[in-house]
Amino acid sequence: MVIFDFDGVIADSELLSLGTLRDALADGGLHMSLDHVRSLFLGRSLKSIQDYIEQHGPTNASEVFAHRWQSALYKRLGHELNPMPGILPFLDHLAERGIRHCVASSSKFERIRLSLSTMGLADRFQVLFSAEQVHNGKPAPDLFLFAATQMGTHPDACLVIEDSPHGIVATKAAGMRAMGFLRGAHLTDIQDAHATLLLKAGAEHVLHDFSELYNTQSQTATNAEQNIKANNT
Repeated sequence: MVIFDFDGVIADSELLSLGTLRDALADGGLHMSLDHVRSLFLGRSLKSIQDYIEQHGPTNASEVFAHRWQSALYKRLGHELNPMPGILPFLDHLAERGIRHCVASSSKFERIRLSLSTMGLADRFQVLFSAEQVHNGKPAPDLFLFAATQMGTHPDACLVIEDSPHGIVATKAAGMRAMGFLRGAHLTDIQDAHATLLLKAGAEHVLHDFSELYNTQSQTATNAEQNIKANNT
């Protein structure tokens, strides 16, 4: 089974997310560069971001943060969001081989569903899991383990595609195989450095495009195809 992270893997959303997050943090008195926001919060749940604000922000900052950020972000997601290049051919590749897949995201269901609707992909991702369903979000393994249990699949039969080191750490802690993903627009300027972070976190390979998973000329594709076939349970 293939488990997809959502933002930065299926939805090319992280530039929208990180930009609006930076602005919302600044409104609450926490001024950070976009690079700093990316390094701290990429792949993290809303709850973990709120916990950070409670520890480091001004008094009561977290009380207004979530509303401000979600309002600004959802407005942009509803008008500007695009699917990750190459996702549809890869989904077709999985369907042709009868390989199951699902989403396991740090985002709330409301955001995931809005994003899928905007991108016209709601019918392609019908099994969704959110950090809302577990006590601890990534980098804890709870979400991935919950997804595997709900899908009736053993963790070692799951292949996870993630764009964040936090997500890779969660994947490995869950006993699953991990592939890092670098195609998102938010990583264009730091692909090499981010690839190093993903590999250090435990990714078996880093992918610059989904086509690397089924291009028979690629050694990564050969290994990945073997993994996917082995994990088709």
